[in-house]
Amino acid sequence: MPEERPFLTEASAQGEHNAAAAPPALFDLAVNRAWAALRGFPSSGAASAQASAFLGGWHARTRFARRVPLDAVKVAVQQHPGGGEWHWAGGPDGGWTAGKAPFP
Repeated sequence: MPEERPFLTEASAQGEHNAAAAPPALFDLAVNRAWAALRGFPSSGAASAQASAFLGGWHARTRFARRVPLDAVKVAVQQHPGGGEWHWAGGPDGGWTAGKAPFP
């Protein structure tokens, strides 16, 4: 069977940067969803090249995430403290907070 992916959009440099500022809640949601997507990713860490490529594809396919710059999401995900339940809060200037996110 061919390795076709008919409905998936490949990441492109055009869609990775967004000049408009996203609302803080949207930024939080993008980072939390990106981390959730990476949790099941079989890689050595969020900073690996494979994880970065995976996030590029995730960003290209996720409508709301495209409103948040991919580089900012990657930086936030790489700061995850690991172990336990954490969520990003506070928008682009925020950080990882212990506990579950207030919304999915």
